[in-house]
Amino acid sequence: MKPSPSDSESLSLSETEIDELSQNVTDFEGGPPRKAKAFWPSAIRLFKTFGAHPVGMSFVFVMILIAVVFNVWAPNILGDAMNVIFGGVVSSQMPEGATATQVIEGLRASGQDQIADMLSGMDFVPGAGIAFGDLARLIGIVLGMYVIAQLFMWLQGRLLNDIVMKIVYQLRQDIERKVNHLPLKYFDKRQRGDILSRTTNDVDNVQAALQQAFTSLVYCVLTVIGIVAMMFYLSWQMALIALIALPLSGLVVGIVGTKSQKLFADQWRHTGRLNGTIEESFTGHEIITAFGRQELMGEQFGERNEALYEASFKAQFYSGMIMPIMQWVNQLGYVGIAVVGALRVASGTMTLGAVTAFIQYSREFNQPLGEVASMANMLISGVASAERIFELLDAEEEEPDPQNASTLTTPVRGKVEFRDVDFAYSPDQPLIENLSLKALPGQTIAIVGPTGAGKTTLVNLLMRFYEVNSGAIFIDDVDTQTVRRSVLRSQIGMVLQDAVLFEGTIMENIRYGRLDATDDDVLAASRATYVDRFVRSLPDGYQTIISDEASNISAGERQLVTIARAFLAEPALLILDEATSSVDTRTEVLVQEAMAALRAERTSFVIAHRLSTIRDAHTILVMEEGSIVEQGNHEQLMESQGAYYRLFMSQFAGTAE
Repeated sequence: MKPSPSDSESLSLSETEIDELSQNVTDFEGGPPRKAKAFWPSAIRLFKTFGAHPVGMSFVFVMILIAVVFNVWAPNILGDAMNVIFGGVVSSQMPEGATATQVIEGLRASGQDQIADMLSGMDFVPGAGIAFGDLARLIGIVLGMYVIAQLFMWLQGRLLNDIVMKIVYQLRQDIERKVNHLPLKYFDKRQRGDILSRTTNDVDNVQAALQQAFTSLVYCVLTVIGIVAMMFYLSWQMALIALIALPLSGLVVGIVGTKSQKLFADQWRHTGRLNGTIEESFTGHEIITAFGRQELMGEQFGERNEALYEASFKAQFYSGMIMPIMQWVNQLGYVGIAVVGALRVASGTMTLGAVTAFIQYSREFNQPLGEVASMANMLISGVASAERIFELLDAEEEEPDPQNASTLTTPVRGKVEFRDVDFAYSPDQPLIENLSLKALPGQTIAIVGPTGAGKTTLVNLLMRFYEVNSGAIFIDDVDTQTVRRSVLRSQIGMVLQDAVLFEGTIMENIRYGRLDATDDDVLAASRATYVDRFVRSLPDGYQTIISDEASNISAGERQLVTIARAFLAEPALLILDEATSSVDTRTEVLVQEAMAALRAERTSFVIAHRLSTIRDAHTILVMEEGSIVEQGNHEQLMESQGAYYRLFMSQFAGTAE
């Protein structure tokens, strides 16, 4: 029978098994996504997050529009300045007193028709020279336009940064809320490192994409529209030449960008797996060292680091191809514009200033397209991260509590009954079938059995970490599925085999069991569970800060703190999952005495491997493959010489009968 994924003894999966699972799961029910499933829906959903700030985004859009108008109109003014300069130079070489018409007719009469055609498209006054007053005015206008444009771009950048930070703040809030509403089975199926990667690295990546890509996209789109309008205004023939680059550029972005998007999703998938390996290496450093598996973990890290390197290299390589290809396409259009423009100036159909402005427009037309290409990798990567975040936010939450929830009588007496309970982690592999048991108020129910028998699963069902497939669990004759989870769990104290402490003082970690407890209450719980004796020996006493992974106190001391936490909570029901497994024999005796006082008049479920700790239990349940095969007290089970007897003898007599 397959062990439950939440049992403390659960087996780890091999790489092959993990890959097989990831291939079979759908809708974010397995590991990290192999590739971005839908780029455009994720991108649209990402940009819809701006909809929560309509006023601010309206100001951003207006300021970008003003900046674009000034930036787009400025080259046309510069073209007028070029006409003033060129016209002045030409004028200075003409005889003073003659009219422009006379000069042109004289050139035609002398057979210089090409020069005459060119001058016919110009505005010049023979003998006048350069009008420096007009030139200074035009240059001043252009400088003012550029200054105003940059000022508005700075203002919109400042405002957009505030909006993006609010969006990211809300995104983190949504993730935090979501994590607290996800069922336990969600975390059982995933590496913690990958979940951390989604909530940290991917959020940071989305923030960078929104801050840098959004403004560039809007600015570039508006700039392209404005430049195209100005190019058609100056010369529709040359505009068509310039626009030839658009479909070719779009084809490049479509082909290469789609490939890059898949590769970036793969890159972030490998990032999540690498983070998982690093997290496991740090968390299990002592075990790795004790078993001499440093080289093995190094090899595993090297393999996943190599996979990340390969994925990152390919993603950057393909995304990096976009800009050079687009620049090459744009250069072809630029050459065509320069040739046609020169011919039109020579024929007099366009002024030199208009052609100069058009060439500048063509260069500026290519610039926003180049910016789109250069930020394509950031945008694609950001959308891939956004998709991973949205998958987390869309994950199925715990079933909501009933609207008309039942209430537990106060005080809770602690009568617990399992009636015909069936449960399976996987539909095709039943674990618990037709299980029934009763625990009367104040009784201690010990649960023993081999690894994977369903011991931890039993208490998980009682806590409603998982829901039963059929049957029901009652507390004081009230179906637990009709009670709010928060109300149910507030009546249950739990001490796990793996002690979990949080960053903070020892006092704060004990008070976690009951936040309104006074310092005297905490001290009383500490004395009752023998925490006080080791805390008094610490330099800072109860104000000692628990460091990362609680490495500044021993494993046994960590366990004592969690026991004191449960003691302080004063629950009606107790669940002790190998609660004394990390303490020494002498301390175990003391803790057992404290537990006896704690269990007084409280119903307790004790999961135990060391059978010496449960001899005084009122009822001992022996589980095998999800079923209760024996139940009774210690003396009764020893007399029957069944499964419990064999377990007991294997521990204390060295033989299994």
